[in-house]
This record gives sequence, C-alpha cells and structure tokens, in this order.
Amino acid sequence: MSTLNVNPVEGSDGVSVSRQARLHLTRLDPWSVAKAAFMFGITLAGVIMVASVALWLILSASGVFDALTSIFRDAGGNTNGGISFLSLGRLVGLTMLISAAEIVLLTVLSSIFAVLYNLSVGFTGGIEVTLTDRA
Repeated sequence: MSTLNVNPVEGSDGVSVSRQARLHLTRLDPWSVAKAAFMFGITLAGVIMVASVALWLILSASGVFDALTSIFRDAGGNTNGGISFLSLGRLVGLTMLISAAEIVLLTVLSSIFAVLYNLSVGFTGGIEVTLTDRA
C-alpha cells in the first residue's frame, strides 16, 4: 500500500505555482514483483540470445573461428578435424541454458527481495519519493 499526499505550493502573490506530491512506498506485493521479474527475465533472455548469435555470426564472418581452429590443430598435432565446441548449435544451447537459469534466479531473488522489503518497512518507513510540478 502506498500513500500519496498532494500539497499545493503558493507563490508570494498567493497564486499556486507548483504542486508537490509525496509518495511513500510501504508495501510490495511479492506476486506482482514475481510476474514483473519473470517478464523482464524473458525479455533479457531474448536480448542475450540475439546478442550472442549476432556476436557469433560476426566472429565467424571475420574468420576468428578458423584462426582458432588452425592454432589448436597446429598445437595439438591433429591434422584431420576441427573444433566442435565452436559451433552455432552449441552456442545456442548454452545460451538457452544460461537464459533459463537467469529467468529462474531473477524471479526468485526479486520475490525474496519484495518479502524482505516488506519486513524492513517497519524499521525504515519505506521509500519516499517527492514529485514536483514546476510551472
């Protein structure tokens, strides 16, 4: 629950020049925080997926993976095969695994934060935000 107090501020001639609104954030609903964090996590996972595929495509087009394969082949003395861990399929699979863990951790930790915030509001009084309207 939050409270909102709006106080008009009067100028020297008695005319209201600006308004102030004070908002006290005294409670976070853990379920709403979990839903918002889940949606943010899905969005962030999509960004991570697109960025990692784009980075892989750029590095592949510039020949970095071919150079690494050549270095490993020369260092190991292997003349018949490449490196399979530099494939796009493995990158996408690893990125999906990391993104799934990120979604779960973000959702759970955000919900725990909301519960801890609700417990600490009695000691701290919550967060106070002052909004002003300047004319």
